Amino acid sequence: MKEVFLMVCMVLLCVPIMAQVDRVEPPFWWIGMNNPQVQVMLYGKDIAQYSPELSGVEILDVHRTENSNYLFITLNTDGVKAGKFEIQLKDGDNLKQAIPYEFKERRPNSADRASYDASDLVYLLMPDRFANGNPKIDSHPDVVEKVNRKLDGGRHGGDIQGIIDHLDYIEELGATAIWSTPMCEDNDEKYSYHTYAQSDVYKIDPRFGTNEDYRRLASELHKRDMKLIFDYVTNHWGITHWMMKDLPTYDWIHQFPGYGQTNYRTTTQMDPNVSQYDYRYCMDGWFVKSMPDLNQKNPLVLNYLTQNAIWWIEYADLDGFRVDTYSFNDKEGIAKWTKAITVEYPNFNIVGEVWMHDQAQMAYWQKDSKIGAIQGYNSNLPTVMDFTLHDAIMEVFKVENPTWNTGIIQLYENFVNDFLYPDINNILIFAENHDTPRINELYPNFEDYQLAMTLIATVRGIPQIYYGSEIGMGGDKDKGDGDIRRDFPGGWQGDSRTAFTAKGRNEVQNKYFNFSKKLFNWRKNASVIHTGKTIQYVPEQEVYAYFRITEEETVMVILNNNKTSIKLPLDRFAENLKGFQQGKEVLTDTTIKLGNELTIGPKKSMILELENNIH
Repeated sequence: MKEVFLMVCMVLLCVPIMAQVDRVEPPFWWIGMNNPQVQVMLYGKDIAQYSPELSGVEILDVHRTENSNYLFITLNTDGVKAGKFEIQLKDGDNLKQAIPYEFKERRPNSADRASYDASDLVYLLMPDRFANGNPKIDSHPDVVEKVNRKLDGGRHGGDIQGIIDHLDYIEELGATAIWSTPMCEDNDEKYSYHTYAQSDVYKIDPRFGTNEDYRRLASELHKRDMKLIFDYVTNHWGITHWMMKDLPTYDWIHQFPGYGQTNYRTTTQMDPNVSQYDYRYCMDGWFVKSMPDLNQKNPLVLNYLTQNAIWWIEYADLDGFRVDTYSFNDKEGIAKWTKAITVEYPNFNIVGEVWMHDQAQMAYWQKDSKIGAIQGYNSNLPTVMDFTLHDAIMEVFKVENPTWNTGIIQLYENFVNDFLYPDINNILIFAENHDTPRINELYPNFEDYQLAMTLIATVRGIPQIYYGSEIGMGGDKDKGDGDIRRDFPGGWQGDSRTAFTAKGRNEVQNKYFNFSKKLFNWRKNASVIHTGKTIQYVPEQEVYAYFRITEEETVMVILNNNKTSIKLPLDRFAENLKGFQQGKEVLTDTTIKLGNELTIGPKKSMILELENNIH
C-alpha cells in the first residue's frame, strides 16, 4: 500500500500544474486601427507568475500589479493579419496554458462612420419599460433580480427584441436615432432595471438579450437609415461588478478607504477658489453607495475604459455615445478618453451629461471652449446637454403672471447665451429625460405640449424626446423614478390596449401622436432648422417669435403663451419678412397671407415656411 501511495505522488508531481485564465478582455480585437496597440487583460488565479508569448504578434509590454491574478499584455497589431492566435503562458520553457485570441477585419470605412447631428431626432427609451419581445428571458438564471412588473422599481421585462419589434412605430413618429439607457449587465439585487450600475461591461444584460441581439438592433436600425446611440458610463460601475471582489489595483476605484459619498457639486471642477476637500469629494466620491467610483487617473483604468468603448463601437457598429455623469469624472482623464475615441473615429459624436444650470459652466465642457481655455482645459467633448433650456421649459408655460424675467422671456434669455458655446448646433436639446419630471405631468394640457415640442423641433441643436410623451404619457417624479419610467402601453402580452398603432390608441393618445408625427417628420427634411442661423425677437405680450434662416429658406416660428388670442403686429419683423407675402403653416397645412398683423390662438404655436421672396 505504501508503494502505491508513493507511485501516485510521483505521477502527480510529473503532471504540469496548469494555469487557469477565467477572463480575457477585450475578448478579441481588430486590425487596421488608427492606434495599433491593444492592451489585453488576463484574469486568473496567480497568473502573474507566468510569462506570456504570442507568435506572430509583437508584445510591447507586460504589466503586473500588486494583485497576482492579473496580467496586462500590450500588443502591437501593426502588420498583423486577421486570424486566430494563441497567447501562451509559460513558466520557463513549460507551457501552462494556451489562450485563443482573434484579430478581426474591420468593416469597410469603419473609421469614417457617420454619427448623429442636428438633422436627427433622438428617441430616448428605457429598454426594460418599452416592450417585452421575449418573455422567456425575463428572469434569467445568471442574474439575481427576477421580473416583477408590479414593482415600480423592479424588472418589468422589456428587452432588445421588444425594441426591434416596434421600430416601425419609432420611424413613423419621425425619430431617426435611438438613445437607449445602458444595456450592459447590471446584477444588483434590486433596482437593476436602469442598468447604470453595471457588473460586466463586455456583456449585454441577459434579461435584455445577447450581445448578438444588440448588434442586430443596430443592423435593423441601419436598414432604415436610423442610428443607435450607446449610453456609456465612465464614472462608475456597480458594486456587483466582477472586479469589485478582486480589484486589479487598490486605486482602480477611489477609496476613502472604501466608500465616500460625492457632494454632487460639479462646479468644483472649475472653481478657482475651491478647497481640495470639496474638489476630491466631487470627483472621487461615489455617486451612490452601490456604485464604486472609477479612477481615471490610473492609466490601466483609463485604457480599459477606452478600449471597451472602442470595442462596442466596432462590435455593434454604433453611431454615437451619450456619456453618463460626464462632469463627475477626473476631467483630465475623461478628456483623454474622449480624444482617443474621436481620433479613432473623427466623425463620431459624443454627448456628455453635464447637469449644470449656468451656460458658461456647461459651455466649459464642450470641445474647444474658450471658457475652458481660460484654465487651459479642453474636454474634447463634441456635445453637451442643454440643461438650462430644459430648466426654462419646466417653468415658462405655467407662469400665471409674467414679469420682467419670468415667463416666455426665459426662453429668449437662454438663447442670448449661445455665444458661449463653440459649436451651438451640436448641443442636445430636450424638454425631459429619464431623470426629470415628465412634461405631460407638469403640463397636462395638450396645448402646452404643443408649445414645448414646437420649440424643441425648431431651435438650434439636436432634439431629444422621451418615450411615451408622444402619446401623452405622464408620470409623477415625486412618487419616485419608477413613475416617470412607466411601461409603454401595448409593449407586454396581456396589455388591454396598444399605443403602437392608431387603432390601439385612444382619442387623446392619437391627438398627441398625430401632432408629434407631423411636426417631427417635417423637421426631418427641414435643412433650414438643421443648419440655419437664428434671429430672435424680445418677447412682447408673452409671444415669442424667432426665425431660422439659410440663403435658400426662411422659417418663422411663433409661440403664444397666453390663454387668449393675440394680434401680433408684424412691422417689427420687417428685416426678416421683407420680400415675403405669405407663409405655409406647417402644423395646419394652410397658407397665411402676411399683412400688418397676425392672429395667434391661445396657447398656440405656428411654423411658417415663408414664400414669394421677391429678391
